[in-house]
Amino acid sequence: MAQVLLVLDASVALAWGLEDESNPYTDAVLDALKHGEAVVPAIWPLEVANALWVAERRGRVTEATVAGFLEYLRALPIVVEQVTPEQVFSRVLPLAREQGLSVYDAAYLDLAMRLALPLATQDGALRAAASRVGVAIFGLPDEG
Repeated sequence: MAQVLLVLDASVALAWGLEDESNPYTDAVLDALKHGEAVVPAIWPLEVANALWVAERRGRVTEATVAGFLEYLRALPIVVEQVTPEQVFSRVLPLAREQGLSVYDAAYLDLAMRLALPLATQDGALRAAASRVGVAIFGLPDEG
């Protein structure tokens, strides 16, 4: 079993398939997956698929490009953690409320907190919330 290195959010993964969103940070996260696994909350496949569908509808990518990118994602060492309604209602929703995040973003933060893993995200509000609760951002030096 490979070592789990980080919690991966959709903003980083999508940059791998939407070339105009790729940057050194997202490239570094992808490079890290050569050495271990990423874990994602159950919402991740829905977020990725929705963003790709929106990009396709807007003419940013073709259906064939989306299909190819999804095959690429399937081949990466990304583990989807399932969640129960009780976990969402008892932990994720209160965390969202406490940190001023969407429940979707709080799912990533909760996962990183529970597994004591750094979070790979480009989302500024999520990064700020991670800092407030002591979760490291993957690839950035710890500030605490």
